[in-house]
Amino acid sequence: MTHTILHIDSSPLGDRSISRRLTAQTLTELQVKHPESAILTRDLAANPLPHLDGMTIGAFFTPPDQRTAALNEAAKLSDQAIDELIAADIIVIGAPMWNFGIPSSLKAWIDHIVRTGRTFKYGIAGPESLLPKGKKVIIVSSRGGMYSESPMNAMDYQETYLRAVLGFLGLTDVSFIRAEGVGMGEEAVKSAIVLAESQLSQAIEQVA
Repeated sequence: MTHTILHIDSSPLGDRSISRRLTAQTLTELQVKHPESAILTRDLAANPLPHLDGMTIGAFFTPPDQRTAALNEAAKLSDQAIDELIAADIIVIGAPMWNFGIPSSLKAWIDHIVRTGRTFKYGIAGPESLLPKGKKVIIVSSRGGMYSESPMNAMDYQETYLRAVLGFLGLTDVSFIRAEGVGMGEEAVKSAIVLAESQLSQAIEQVA
């Protein structure tokens, strides 16, 4: 089966990034399983989307047929990011934990794609997704400490936020690949990567 894969990386660490290493491996395994798939990559460290300003927010809430040229230009980057999301069957996101949350570059991307009238709307029963159904999301989550099964879990605003905001858009088929404890020494890094690779293989098996 041919898929369109949207690949998002947010770590600025280049070759030293564990999340980038694991997103690259995810793409490799997806291509082995689905060799005809097309991959579109957004590197949010090299080419970050701007944080929202007043002009851009104004453009979001102005009907397209009522926008000025300046408002159309202000909405352009957001429209492009949303078009990529709509076209994707699989979304692979590299999301390192920074200060218990996510990098601001990844948050900016989210702010550009969560738009009423384009990716969701408010109906009688509350918010409704406007995205095509059936998308698979794979998130590579790297963390310096141990959060998933420890008292530190209460401080995890990384995965909880990502699951909530993606679920708001109707993206509920989400697998997390966790590389935890990568700030705890060389041996901990090795163990974290081995465990993450095992999780990654399981997630790939679930992709139709």
